[in-house]
Amino acid sequence: MMPAAPPLHYLALGDSYTIGEAVAADQRWPAVLVQRLRRAGVVIDDPTIVAVTGWTTDELAQGIDATPMSPPYDLVSLQIGVNNQYRGRSAGEYRNQFASLLARAVALAGHRATRVVVVSIPDWGVTHFAHEQGRDRAQIARELDVYNAIARDETSRAGAHFVDITGISRRYPVLAAADGLHPSAAQYALWVDAILPVVRAALRPSR
Repeated sequence: MMPAAPPLHYLALGDSYTIGEAVAADQRWPAVLVQRLRRAGVVIDDPTIVAVTGWTTDELAQGIDATPMSPPYDLVSLQIGVNNQYRGRSAGEYRNQFASLLARAVALAGHRATRVVVVSIPDWGVTHFAHEQGRDRAQIARELDVYNAIARDETSRAGAHFVDITGISRRYPVLAAADGLHPSAAQYALWVDAILPVVRAALRPSR
């Protein structure tokens, strides 16, 4: 009888969206992703999440430095940048810091870029919070489009995978948590619908 395969190890890097601000722990999208993988027969541990609400790219880098790690991970996800945009940081700074984070993610995945999945930044400009604050929604959308184009470009250069969930956030602004800013569990589930097939492909053994 063949011994059971050891479970896969998953590291999720990010900010409030990865930690699931305003939803239950089992409704965070990395947790939902693992639930869906398990239902498909994938043996995988609970996600190790390194994410804090409000983190920018440089703060995530510091968080990685401060967190004990056990690489190599079989899957690493990276979703970061909304707080850079919120604080008015430059696109050039974002590119440099994102590229550095992506390189670290690849290293944590055992230098397997194909095991890294980058998830785009949702558009918080469509939320009730942005409306109440009188924010310029068009400007937020433009700036986030620039950030996401940078992330997509750097991801392609690295040979990793990119999943665009920004369109989902724009199509379903009503699927928001009680804070009126962060996604609800229902919206996170839609994100996982988009993320899951990319992750399944990433986890396929190389021939």
